[in-house]
Amino acid sequence: MNIITCVSPLLKEVELRSSPVVIRVNKFDEDSAKEFAQQMSLAQSTGQPVIPIIIDSYGGQVYSLMSMIGNIKSSRTAVATIVEGKAMSCGAILFSFGTQGYRFMDPDATIMIHDVSSGAIGKIEDIKADSKEAERLNQKVYRMMAANCGKEPEYFLNIIHEKSHADWYIDANEALRHGLANHTRLPNMKINVDIKYSFE
Repeated sequence: MNIITCVSPLLKEVELRSSPVVIRVNKFDEDSAKEFAQQMSLAQSTGQPVIPIIIDSYGGQVYSLMSMIGNIKSSRTAVATIVEGKAMSCGAILFSFGTQGYRFMDPDATIMIHDVSSGAIGKIEDIKADSKEAERLNQKVYRMMAANCGKEPEYFLNIIHEKSHADWYIDANEALRHGLANHTRLPNMKINVDIKYSFE
């Protein structure tokens, strides 16, 4: 994503009181979720009409993803999600939470969707509990993704099942067909600094 600043030739110099916030997501862990919350909070006070969230990630912890989703859902400002390179696992789900019409994907980027993993070890009962929780989260996140994309609740879950729960890799055009992406290009953020005259 490019940020383009257009300054009126009538201005000798200009200093923005606050620069627009652009959030980059590479990891999904407790530290990145905390930083994400701070950046989202800061972006609410800059006056920018859209908060760009650039995703280039192999994924990570689903609970950290849920924290980020909560920040987006409570935002008073529209959110643009932008995939550069890759949005895998948690990254793919976060991508779907961009405001409708503001989900951008580089033509050469890749999305990957798969089941939530519990990664459980230990006693049998603990493994069973973790497996049950992973299934609950799996149902939850993919139903939310389906709602974001204007699909029936089981849309993505059914496709994952049809693919025998293997990793599902999606290019930009396929993401467009499934309603994940709205645009197969990277956006520009344009900042206009101008002087307006009025004669009354």
